[in-house]
Amino acid sequence: MQSLLSTSNCLLAHALLQAISWLAIALWPAISLPVLTIFLLSSNFGASICEVANDAIVAEAGKQVTSSSGSGQLQSFAWMFGSSAGALGNLLGGVALSYFSPKIMFLFFAILLVIQFFTTVAIPESSLRLPKAATNLSALTSIRKQVKELSCALCMPEMFWSIIWFTLSYTVIPFLLGTMFFYQTEMLRLDSSVIGLSKVFGQVALLVWSMSYNKYFKTMSARKVLSVLQFAIALIMLSDVLFVQGIYRKIGIPDSIYTIVFSGLFEGLMFFKVLPFSVHIAKLCPAGCEGSVMAFVMSALALATIVSGYLGVALAAFVGVTGDDFSALPACLLIEAACTMLPLCCSSLIKERREKEKKEE
Repeated sequence: MQSLLSTSNCLLAHALLQAISWLAIALWPAISLPVLTIFLLSSNFGASICEVANDAIVAEAGKQVTSSSGSGQLQSFAWMFGSSAGALGNLLGGVALSYFSPKIMFLFFAILLVIQFFTTVAIPESSLRLPKAATNLSALTSIRKQVKELSCALCMPEMFWSIIWFTLSYTVIPFLLGTMFFYQTEMLRLDSSVIGLSKVFGQVALLVWSMSYNKYFKTMSARKVLSVLQFAIALIMLSDVLFVQGIYRKIGIPDSIYTIVFSGLFEGLMFFKVLPFSVHIAKLCPAGCEGSVMAFVMSALALATIVSGYLGVALAAFVGVTGDDFSALPACLLIEAACTMLPLCCSSLIKERREKEKKEE
């Protein structure tokens, strides 16, 4: 696939945007809330570019594995390494916060990104050994070629309807992650270390699930795997209803333990759901446009997540959840769980490639 912006340029943009944002936050003497918001948005934008580039690299490189046993293996390995690094990073970050101020932490992370920037400059993109296309195409011709390839791929019914289902499985859910975070920190007064440990637990769970998927469930139908994951996410949301009502506290489970385990599992499941779907799409994708398709999927996922976040805020405001009154939060969580179950009613949209087509290819 001939990309208008090369992989190395995307990674450079990611490192540069985040480094500038975090350096500004660390060194700005008295930063205002609007300015802080702008820098955080810039940092998240850089992280999104990196995610799309990483998924495109894995999709293109993984497609070179032609054996059925190796299909999807690179995606699983990438998730294993990513979750391992995430668990280690969250653990070290939580420990460091006990000794250093947030500004020092931002400065340290910015220095790491500067090192990443110059490391990326020093490493030639040819070392990735990705498939190469003709380099004598103009920018306009390259754009037209990529759009045509992407359109052809999306016109495949199994590809189109699978992406529609996956996007809707996020869009229709009014996510209450921010509301739950505020409830845990402001209402229950849980320490920041508890929130950090929940993220570590989630990354460890993500690592275990990635290993299990690669070994046991990779050959299963994508429809079955995604449906089970969607149902498990809804169950955790229902469990949150009991948590907010204090049921677990009454039977002797501390709020901190529940938050570490179940909040971590919830975030891990939301991330892990991308893995079987990316493997499914990699199997369906025609040769030559794997990166474009995965970039499109991850962009659609990012948009769906934004929409679901706004829906969560709107739902909380509509039901009457405020900073001082969380009495309506159980009702919000019930609505969230019910919406999470909706995609299960149309899981038939997740199309599998027919065996005849596989043999012909």
